[in-house]
Amino acid sequence: QGSVDCPNLEFEYRDADGHGAELAELYSYTEEPELSTNRRCFEEDFHTQVQGRRWLELDGAQQKAYVMRLLDGLEVVNRDKRLKVARAILYLAQGVFGDCDNEGDILHWSRHNSFLLYRLGTFTAFLELLNMEIDNSQACSSALRKPAISLADSTELRVLLSVMYLMVENIRVEQEMDPPEWKTCRETFRMELSFPMHTEEPFALLLFTMVTKFCSGHAPHFPMKKVLLLLWKVLLRSRGGESPPGPVPTLLWGQPSTWGPSGLPAHVGGSQAVFHPPTSQVPLLGAALHPLLAQPGFPLMKQDSLDIYNERDPFKNDEAGVDEEENDDVDSGIEGELDLMERDAIIPVMPAQRPPIERVSFPKGLPWAPKVRQKDIEQFLEASRNKFIGFTLGQDTETLIGLPRPIHESVKTLKQHKYVSISDVQIKNEEELEKCPMSLGEEEVQETPCEILYRAMLYNLPQYMIALLKILLAAAPTSKAKTDSINILADVLPEEMPITVLQSMKLGIDVNRHKEIIVKSISALLLLLLKHFKLNHIYQFEYVSQHLVFANCIPLILKFFNQNIMSYITAKNSISVLDYPHCTVYDLPELTAESLEAGDNNQFCWRNLFSCINLLRILNKLTKWKHSRTMMLVVFKSAPILKRALKVKQAMMQLYVLKLLKIQTKYLGRQWRKSNMKTMSAIYQKVRHRMNDDWAYGNDIDARPWDFQAEECTLRANIEAFNSRRYDKPQDSEFAPVDNCLQSVLGQRLELPEDFHCSYELWLEREVFSQPIRWEELLHYQ
Repeated sequence: QGSVDCPNLEFEYRDADGHGAELAELYSYTEEPELSTNRRCFEEDFHTQVQGRRWLELDGAQQKAYVMRLLDGLEVVNRDKRLKVARAILYLAQGVFGDCDNEGDILHWSRHNSFLLYRLGTFTAFLELLNMEIDNSQACSSALRKPAISLADSTELRVLLSVMYLMVENIRVEQEMDPPEWKTCRETFRMELSFPMHTEEPFALLLFTMVTKFCSGHAPHFPMKKVLLLLWKVLLRSRGGESPPGPVPTLLWGQPSTWGPSGLPAHVGGSQAVFHPPTSQVPLLGAALHPLLAQPGFPLMKQDSLDIYNERDPFKNDEAGVDEEENDDVDSGIEGELDLMERDAIIPVMPAQRPPIERVSFPKGLPWAPKVRQKDIEQFLEASRNKFIGFTLGQDTETLIGLPRPIHESVKTLKQHKYVSISDVQIKNEEELEKCPMSLGEEEVQETPCEILYRAMLYNLPQYMIALLKILLAAAPTSKAKTDSINILADVLPEEMPITVLQSMKLGIDVNRHKEIIVKSISALLLLLLKHFKLNHIYQFEYVSQHLVFANCIPLILKFFNQNIMSYITAKNSISVLDYPHCTVYDLPELTAESLEAGDNNQFCWRNLFSCINLLRILNKLTKWKHSRTMMLVVFKSAPILKRALKVKQAMMQLYVLKLLKIQTKYLGRQWRKSNMKTMSAIYQKVRHRMNDDWAYGNDIDARPWDFQAEECTLRANIEAFNSRRYDKPQDSEFAPVDNCLQSVLGQRLELPEDFHCSYELWLEREVFSQPIRWEELLHYQ
């Protein structure tokens, strides 16, 4: 029954949704009338300059000349005239939809115009206007005096941010048919966003400042959804092409050689089976998972069918594999409860004209290669030496004298799977720099975009994290409306509130959609920051992580998942006929209550599933190898919340849920493990294992209670030492070189005031000749 009620979700995890969907989410449905306003502002100006022709009919030189004339109009003092010109430019960035016949043409001209606008300096001009609007104290004070803030309070800001977002998103997206000059332009834009040229701070920092200013209550009219979307895309564009210790073209996951398009490792990505939670309280043992080998031309199958097709009995000997392959399609495992209709579709009927495909052989074993840390080898040897020879040798992992032969073989196997992460190398280097600051000299820090951003964010980073989590809390569907919470609906509520039931339903859908988009942008933004800083330096990642933990990020994410997660993922808070660019091409049909309730025909909501996976990944990053934070998961009773999330039949989401359950299993007690054997089996099948990790038992040394706060304090001390050494460089440091040469000291030129020569003799008399020289104080001066 479970498989029928909750079907497998055909979801491809990637950096962002499709190009059209990402552009549509920029606009609220209440902003729809402004599209025609933008068109009117453009056409009034265009027809006075170009008689009897359309924008699409102009050649490149004429288009450039007209855009340059528009940019000159941004220099006027009158705010209304400046806004009209900005709206005309926004209409260009929106794809001159009045001259287009279909959605494809609109998206094409939107990209074409965005590259044209960027080459002519539009982004820089709008950046200056944005700075002016942020500092507009009159708009801030006017918004603070109003009892209710609406779209009208943020008109100028929304126009500016919309143009900048459209330019960033259109230039970010790569297509095969892009001309060479666009590729050059894209790289130039990335460099401009990454390395500050016109200002002393990165553009992302300006957007972070807008977020904190909004959350502090000083600027409640800021359109926060547009700010967060732009901030996310700026980080995705500017840090997306970096190549720290390995190429990372796709930001939200690891290296391209190890990750497939679905977000799972390449050797698992196409075959990671979906875990089906038990429909009753009787625990069932699942069959072992065998990954599909990537074979070109292998027919596409339904995921459930692949699961049955691939399953084997884990308790049979390897020799029985040949007999298994003859009748493996009748094996009964986790998917045994599928109905007969699904079983009939196990092997699809091949077209007659295609040659028969050779039977695929499936490898035995788990889909992940095990990893071993240096610490695991040391702990294993320490326990073995205590047991067999009665003393230890510290961190020596080479000396095996006195240990029996099986221990030698175990150490050899552990060393074969030893994995040294970049983080371990960076921590070791940091320890060396702390021990020997003089002999090792000053560290050479590469000026990467991440390094520049971290240095700019460093001193206000706690405020940035708190502000993002405040907005995330306000946008979470489980949050209750409170009087002291921030108002994130300033850029969605119209001036005149709805009168009819239909208008109220439409506004309700718009508000829910608005909140979902905010959750999506914040989850992707936080994950990008954590990924980038971890690749740049582990202590930068730890600094961000620790402030997220201090700001209660862990209970906030658990609170987010403490809902009917299937309802959230299948929510239909969208009206497809009102989405851009559809609404600009086709006549709007008459909306009825039934059509609004029906929503679209999609199996699930892409942005909501994307948000859930991102939040689970953030939770994993915050708690991995941190026992104090793992105990927070236990204290907040996360196990039943996470188990409910397993009902979503999507392999990648289930993988991260199972990871979170795995790290806390040893703390949950024997009774929990006994009554959740199917979940334990799924963890064993789908999650990577450490060779010496007794995750399923409570006898590990890490499971014993101790002062977990000491771990956080030690980490905080290391982070502060790193920040102080690399970023706090006082001039009077005790390690600063001292000039002991009398001639060079006396020969230094000192900056003296212009009138000093007039009072020079008086100064000598007062400060030198009349003062007794106290030689004993000079000798005792420290």
